[in-house]
Amino acid sequence: MIKTVEWTAEGVRMIDQRLLPTEEKYLMLRSCEEVAESIKDMAVRGAPAIGVSAAMGLALGLKQAVATSTPDLQYDFDYMCDLMSRTRPTAVNLFWAIERMREAFRRAAAETSDAEVIKGRMIDEAKAIFEEDIASNRALGRFGGELLADGATVLTHCNAGALATAGDYGTALGVIRGACDAGKRIAVIADETRPFLQGSRLTAWELDKDNIPVTLITDNMAGHVMKQGKVDAVVVGADRIASNGDTANKIGTYMVAVLARQHNIPFYVAAPLSTVDLNIASGEQIPIEERNAREVTHMHEHRLAPEGINVQNFAFDVTPNEFIAAIITDKGVARPPYTETLRKMFES
Repeated sequence: MIKTVEWTAEGVRMIDQRLLPTEEKYLMLRSCEEVAESIKDMAVRGAPAIGVSAAMGLALGLKQAVATSTPDLQYDFDYMCDLMSRTRPTAVNLFWAIERMREAFRRAAAETSDAEVIKGRMIDEAKAIFEEDIASNRALGRFGGELLADGATVLTHCNAGALATAGDYGTALGVIRGACDAGKRIAVIADETRPFLQGSRLTAWELDKDNIPVTLITDNMAGHVMKQGKVDAVVVGADRIASNGDTANKIGTYMVAVLARQHNIPFYVAAPLSTVDLNIASGEQIPIEERNAREVTHMHEHRLAPEGINVQNFAFDVTPNEFIAAIITDKGVARPPYTETLRKMFES
């Protein structure tokens, strides 16, 4: 089991994904601020993992707070929530986790004025979010695994594996692991996923550790391998899904979806319901993060592009719902019309 992030007595422990696959180094984060910085700098990434990390960061911050009265503790907590909310704008799991921790604080504060009791309950809530994420991805994997045929080759973009979640299974890779656990023979083609190379650094690393056959390709090779008939299905994760099924995922996902449609290949999105944002009607309302140009112009300290040129580094794009054959969640498989089927899953 890959331990992406975990709660310890010393602080929040997480694997530094920036160093993979060449170095497996674990960070020990000892403050809410350090956890927030790790999210912003992509030491941890992937929508579910960001949500879990944020919850643990808030619990850690409260554990260390010197406030003894509920109003003072509330003041500190509000500051931490604001700090955490400014780390990554697109991944809705971040805001879902913050709001869930806010609700846990409201419940605890309504029942007791003992600051230590409130702090303990917040730690319990963060641990519960962690455990639920692992369970939901296991369920998602079982549902999604049924959609893949024995002997299928699946193309995936970015990393939506254990490293993108609390650990263990993952979302898109959870579907692949679910199919393998059911006894199916599955092979994977992984896009490299420029500019942060989550596919080549992380997805290939995970699958290799699990002895699942994986072939790495460059991003601009996806259409070619589809045309050659080498892809049976596409499975990707998500950072935010609108109520109509429009899906924000790592930049380049939309391009893969268009190619899959052209070649009559089913394109699946895998994500827990916590990634679905019923408060927005379509993908047009999803904020798209733009990151530092250096991620594009440099590889570590080595410059790849001329100095002074204009650079755009959008971290995500939005795939319209009409390109998505199904959305695989921890409550089952949703199919069009997503406005109806996704909402029903929240009611079940």
